[in-house]
Amino acid sequence: MLKKRLLCVLFGLTFWPVWSCRPANNSEKLAEVDGTVITRVEIDRSGGKQLQNVRQQLYQLERQKLDEYIGATLITREAKERAVSVTTLLDREVNDKVQQVSEEEIRSFYDKNKDRLRADLDKLHDQISEYLHQQRVADRKSEYIKSLRSKANITMYLKPPPIQRANVLIKDAPFRGETTAPVRIVKFEDFECPFCKAVQPTVEELLKKYPGKVRIFHKDLPLEELHPQAQLAAEAARCAGDQGRFWQYHDTLYRKAPKLNPLDLKAYAKDLGLDPVAFDQCLASGKHRNAVQRDLNEGAKLGLTGTPTVFINGRELSGALPLEAFSTVIDEELEQVR
Repeated sequence: MLKKRLLCVLFGLTFWPVWSCRPANNSEKLAEVDGTVITRVEIDRSGGKQLQNVRQQLYQLERQKLDEYIGATLITREAKERAVSVTTLLDREVNDKVQQVSEEEIRSFYDKNKDRLRADLDKLHDQISEYLHQQRVADRKSEYIKSLRSKANITMYLKPPPIQRANVLIKDAPFRGETTAPVRIVKFEDFECPFCKAVQPTVEELLKKYPGKVRIFHKDLPLEELHPQAQLAAEAARCAGDQGRFWQYHDTLYRKAPKLNPLDLKAYAKDLGLDPVAFDQCLASGKHRNAVQRDLNEGAKLGLTGTPTVFINGRELSGALPLEAFSTVIDEELEQVR
């Protein structure tokens, strides 16, 4: 403990977040008002989500800078052992091993991004070539540093902030995956939301990547002010669920979105072979309106303002994030149950 405190004193401003340099103590006294004590646990309770976001951002920045410093240290040491300059070492191990960018690659990049580039290829050719080249240099440097790290004895003292987990209700929520899966993913979504649609392939990839290890629950969060068709679409999916086809209908809604008017909803049910009379009666009666509203109420209590919002064992992730963002959290959760 004395050694850790000394390290924190020496390097805390650069490498150690404040909360990792003091014992975790939820009863820590922060203020006192006429004899009434205000502790850290009370502040964390009232501002938990905001504080967690700020702490996580700070941690990620510190981790990034620490990794950069470790990489620079390893490269400097390797250059010294080889009796060459750092520049020479990087030329040999990084720059000289990067392949030239081909014309086909430049053209392919331009074709994929021309809508937002808004200029002819001949005007952007050299810039695209340099951009792709620098990407390759960065990737190669990252690989080289990774190889140096694998041979070094590195002890990390930087600790992530305490994980906050929301208590998300899952009773009666539709789900995919094994009931014994150790990782529970609850996604609040809006069938008319383009970002929810964009994240669906990522969700499918997670099921393939973690067979038997993840269970995915659906929760409705139709944002009617932005998406006026989302509420009825959510009710329609639950009507399809009455006939055992919730997820097939769920996937159809995203494939067809934003075409979600009442006639569309009925047509999708017919295409899936559902009993049209039972489906139409369910939708017209508003049978599942209260169930959708319960999800909306829960989302409000959790402080949700946008979709998609995903909770992985209670850990919140917002937006149409890439596969790696979800995998990082899932891997951390799986590590805890091994």
